[in-house]
Amino acid sequence: MLVVLLFGFSSGLPIMILYSSIKIWLRREGIDLSTIGYMSWLTIPYSFNFIWAFLLDRYTPHSFGRRKSWILLLQIGLIFSFILLSLGNPQANIMYIVAAGFLLCFFSATQDISIDAYRAEILPESELGVGSSIGVYGYRVGMLAASGFGLWVVDPDTLNFTFNQMFLLMACFMSVGLIGTFIAHEPKVDTTPPGSLVDSVVIPFKDFLSRDYAFWTLAFILMFKMGDAIAGSMLGPYYVDMGFSNKTIAEITKGIGFFSTMAGLFVGGSVIFKIGIYKSMWLFGILQAFSTGVISLLALFKTKWMLTIVVAFEDFSSGMGTTAMVAFMAGIANKRFTATQYALFASLASFGRTFFSGFSGDIIKALDYFYFFIFCSLLAIPGLLLLTKMRNVQKT
Repeated sequence: MLVVLLFGFSSGLPIMILYSSIKIWLRREGIDLSTIGYMSWLTIPYSFNFIWAFLLDRYTPHSFGRRKSWILLLQIGLIFSFILLSLGNPQANIMYIVAAGFLLCFFSATQDISIDAYRAEILPESELGVGSSIGVYGYRVGMLAASGFGLWVVDPDTLNFTFNQMFLLMACFMSVGLIGTFIAHEPKVDTTPPGSLVDSVVIPFKDFLSRDYAFWTLAFILMFKMGDAIAGSMLGPYYVDMGFSNKTIAEITKGIGFFSTMAGLFVGGSVIFKIGIYKSMWLFGILQAFSTGVISLLALFKTKWMLTIVVAFEDFSSGMGTTAMVAFMAGIANKRFTATQYALFASLASFGRTFFSGFSGDIIKALDYFYFFIFCSLLAIPGLLLLTKMRNVQKT
């Protein structure tokens, strides 16, 4: 479980640079909301990494092991990408930031494939719920390091780092993932890996799509956290525009938010263990929809207390929803094609925040922040309706 925790950290670190820190950086530099919204498209590799996921099932780069060698290679790529990002200047060349950010995302999205596959293969089915919670714990710690501590160090009242220096610090933090890779055991899988590209690509998709519930399952994965994800894509600029400093954002939204998320993950894992994934997803789905709507209140009451309440509730409910979705996706993947199938599920889950979040800046300009978050809350309804189809979904 320690390795699962460290790998979670390695996944969470780059994603929050892409989803939060870069956007706050750009807003501080005076870049407009529409451009910042479009920066969400930097993360498109997260939505389409299933296209090349078969490579991680089909090939073993080194005798280090199929999963471990891929993870190590990708972690080195992430360190290189952070160094490139540290050399950028958004006012002088925004396209350089786009290129470096896209490269960071490509390595991060591909690393996620390997880590998700590793976790699904190394854990017995009875431990998927607990293992998913531990993985998300590590993931959230990585997120905190990137967008909490990372944002805290760039405030003039703390260490007064530049954002460029902070990106170099993140490159150093990737050593946590490297430690996990070197101490990890390669999973022992009874099924043989795919023997050809046809086996790697066609059969995994055919295997899943041949199931009676395939369409409803894919639609559910797409919609369940869409509203929550779109809302989250603009929280950084939202906090900046509400007048909060980098230090306040780091301490409240990332510090308190971290502990409320940890509580949500603990409660989420415990509830799943007690009542199962299906019933848990109903409870967590309703809570995360309500909490997304509550975010809008900050536009009316711009105080630290309201910020604390909003962040604590949102992160607590979001943590529970994430745990349930991770366990659900891991449970329905065929272990022979774990990387390809899980990547397909994870890609669909991120599609909403990747594509539709690109228009979030334009939507905010049209509706203002208050109605934007109400709109995101209502986006939970289709996912809850589709949840009614998931009762009899079982892995075959």
